[in-house]
Amino acid sequence: MRAARIEKIVTSPASWNELSYGNSYRHALEQQLDLWWPKLFGLHLLKLGNLSAEIDTSKCQIAHHVNASESGNNIQVYADSLDLPFLDKSLDACLLADTLAYSEDPHRILREVDRVLVDDGWLIVSGFNPFSLVGVGKLIPLIRKKHPYTSRMFTRMRMIDWLSLLNYEVLYHVSFQNIPWNGPCGGFFSSHIPAFGCQTLIVARKRTIPLTLNPLSAFKKRFRVRSGAVGATKNMHNSD
Repeated sequence: MRAARIEKIVTSPASWNELSYGNSYRHALEQQLDLWWPKLFGLHLLKLGNLSAEIDTSKCQIAHHVNASESGNNIQVYADSLDLPFLDKSLDACLLADTLAYSEDPHRILREVDRVLVDDGWLIVSGFNPFSLVGVGKLIPLIRKKHPYTSRMFTRMRMIDWLSLLNYEVLYHVSFQNIPWNGPCGGFFSSHIPAFGCQTLIVARKRTIPLTLNPLSAFKKRFRVRSGAVGATKNMHNSD
């Protein structure tokens, strides 16, 4: 497995229009997200990256939506995704639409997002599936230098592991859109073989209580030694 952090600079597209079948990918992702926007509540939603900024979030219950990126159009906050200019625990939700796919250090982005999210805040992550037609495109010389084939593709389970390490509870994860040009409908293959979908989506919440209890910690609490306890041999006298 390749390391998540690399030295090579990954060029991010300024718009979905720069991707082959970009609008089809965007519409399919928006259709998946439409089921979740009504469930999100709070004051501030961060849409990090140019692709996130173009996602339609009009159905979201959160009132204030902030588009942040290093450059591009329709951006309210110009910021480095590795060093966000927001206070700790100041945002209620964050959308990373293929943001990790165009980053040299996806772990650091997740840590920054975790820093600015409130407790029980929402994190929505999407990316391209390496085990799909998009992944196959990375092997074809004529097209592998174009978007989205230049992006970094992480498996769904690998991204779920990253979120688990940050103590996020994954509420929903899916792969969808097996055929890039099929759009939101997906067709027969998307319905019956979803594992090979070109896109993946993960919806998670930031938790403050550990999701997995440590048995050793529970044991120590149950059999805690009182302060000032005398050892078994403390008052023994020499028989001689």
